[in-house]
Amino acid sequence: MARKDLGARPYLFPQPVLILGTYDEDGTPNAMNAAWGGVVGADEIMIDLSEHKTTDNIVRNKEFTVSMGTAEHLKSCDYVGMVSGKKEPGKVKRAGFTVAKSEKVNAPIINELPVTLECKLEDVIGGSKYLAKIVNVSVDESVLGSDGDVSLDLFHPITYETAHHSYYSLGKKEGDAFHDGAELK
Repeated sequence: MARKDLGARPYLFPQPVLILGTYDEDGTPNAMNAAWGGVVGADEIMIDLSEHKTTDNIVRNKEFTVSMGTAEHLKSCDYVGMVSGKKEPGKVKRAGFTVAKSEKVNAPIINELPVTLECKLEDVIGGSKYLAKIVNVSVDESVLGSDGDVSLDLFHPITYETAHHSYYSLGKKEGDAFHDGAELK
């Protein structure tokens, strides 16, 4: 197999499309699309962010929500990443999103996005890496499988493809973790 060096690039696939929910200082819901983040432990998430209205809100409130963008709401998810809350304070509504206040943290849950992590800020590392504890996962029952947990047959998160700035849907199930490799033992 021939290989080519591309240099240092953020090529980790799949890359989740994270929609962060916060409240502005006047209580207005705000949301932004963030691509550089992921879980860093059983109950922690880290997101690398430059300066935004959302980061101001996170530092002030110490709480926020993280929902995964979905294929069904791709345009709305993209929009909240293109428009600044500093210039368009009503961008959540313009995106077509409705919100409910989280019962666990002082942040909005976007009703249209079925899986939401409710988070409390633990630290800001290096000025841009926001480390948070996940205190709850709120899930719309429409994406729960027969076992009572999130089913990727019902929930359709999108992934961000860094090289060409595109969104993709996740594919079909290919196997069972901690099981299929047993054949090689």
